[in-house]
Amino acid sequence: MPSNDTVNILFIGDIVGKPGRNVVKAVLPKLIDHYNAELVIANGENAAGGFGITEKVAEELFSYGIDILTTGNHVWDKKETLPFIAKEPKILRPLNYPEGVPGTGSTTVKTKNNQIVAVVNVLGRIFMNVLDCPFRTTKEEIERLKKDTNLIIIDFHAEATSEKLAFAFYLDGKVSAIIGTHTHVQTADERILPKGTAYITDVGMTGPENSIIGFRETEVIEKFLTQMPKKFEVPATSAILSAVHIEINSSDGLARKIERISIRQF
Repeated sequence: MPSNDTVNILFIGDIVGKPGRNVVKAVLPKLIDHYNAELVIANGENAAGGFGITEKVAEELFSYGIDILTTGNHVWDKKETLPFIAKEPKILRPLNYPEGVPGTGSTTVKTKNNQIVAVVNVLGRIFMNVLDCPFRTTKEEIERLKKDTNLIIIDFHAEATSEKLAFAFYLDGKVSAIIGTHTHVQTADERILPKGTAYITDVGMTGPENSIIGFRETEVIEKFLTQMPKKFEVPATSAILSAVHIEINSSDGLARKIERISIRQF
């Protein structure tokens, strides 16, 4: 069982289509047992056919043991997302959307060991949609959340490594972990920053391994060759699960450990 002074959290990288959902179903229960995970967070913005998320797909992922779903720039790809995300606090859209956008960018949840953890979802601006400043918006939200908990996990959905690193050092010591998502390629730079925040530039993808960031190679290559629009499909191949395990000191909210996880399912 987890000790009272430690919180163990699993964060699963961007789930892509049915192959991603299937590998979560097959592997997640074992990971929860192995790491004594008290909370499971996953990025689900590509979980429905590779683009967006639906209520049905979200409920499927919750049934596999995921507690909170984060998203990113593909959050609105399915039209039916708008009404259900407004009423489902377990699904986050980026915090830095303008006021009036449905849904929420942060939430608090109780772990299995009755610890309160805050989860924040925020979108970068380099090579992405230009939203409100992720740095200032997130800092303000952290100050609000600190009234309830010092255990704060951030999904920073961004393209540029420089922006992710700058964001991480800006908030180092103020949050428990900053987990990068979006590029679908797991980076080998997981570490505890100088002031105690766990960090990885990109947690990676959970989906078809023999693909180009989750999509069939032929269409993606053809688009690069011709520069013409193509419909991308998620291939039904063997899958990979990418994640991190984060161990946090519950008294000060700072990270003790971050470990990369990469599991191939044949």
